[in-house]
Amino acid sequence: MAILEVKGVNKRFGGLQALGDVNLSVDEGAIHAIIGPNGAGKSTLLNCFIGRLIPDSGSVIFDGQNLLGLKPHQINQAGVSRVFQTPEIFVDLTVLENVMIPALAHRDGSFKLNPFRRMRHETEVRDIAVEVLADIGLDTKLDMTASSMSRGDKRRLEMAMGLVQEPKLLLLDEPTAGMSRADTNNTIDVLKHIGDSRGITMVIIEHDMHVVFSLADKISVLAQGTVIVEDAPENIKGNPKVQEAYLGSAHE
Repeated sequence: MAILEVKGVNKRFGGLQALGDVNLSVDEGAIHAIIGPNGAGKSTLLNCFIGRLIPDSGSVIFDGQNLLGLKPHQINQAGVSRVFQTPEIFVDLTVLENVMIPALAHRDGSFKLNPFRRMRHETEVRDIAVEVLADIGLDTKLDMTASSMSRGDKRRLEMAMGLVQEPKLLLLDEPTAGMSRADTNNTIDVLKHIGDSRGITMVIIEHDMHVVFSLADKISVLAQGTVIVEDAPENIKGNPKVQEAYLGSAHE
């Protein structure tokens, strides 16, 4: 059953057609990858999901609700979290503090940290934060300052900051960008564990095909702002439309 349905989404920037009649469907509990050459419209589409961009037409239906017209914090409250390509963390705070802040804000509902609610929920939220960090593999680094972490650990810390908000849908923009192969493989294992243990639906934009084919249940391929193929991973590699999008010719 689909938890996210994109129907006829179009977006222009002046004379540039960034997205043209995009349609895709993401099954509940699945890991769904969106791939495509540079400039294909992947990040533009993801920004439409979270309210940073408003499409010119079409609909984005998440869990039965049209997200278009909602503000980013309303989309977050509806159950959508995003992990950005460049980690957005509080570098002067500890790992645990970084994860507790979005947890407290999420439970407050207004995303404004009320000090009285903070006192009421701090013990509960700390326990939740520690549990999420254990899932991510950072529970041994609770008191480490975020600025002293490796790039791979910073990316996983931001994943924990998204997960602690208890989303139904987690959007990940290039989750392994800039990582070593060891960190990449560790992140693949972490995301598999999250999917299995928490049942969270994930949409991943990723250039590393090793990551894509290790994780994805389904893949949507974008080229020139439209979905040219949406299929299971085993049917993607040899698809002539995909080869042409990446190589310029289906016969190269």
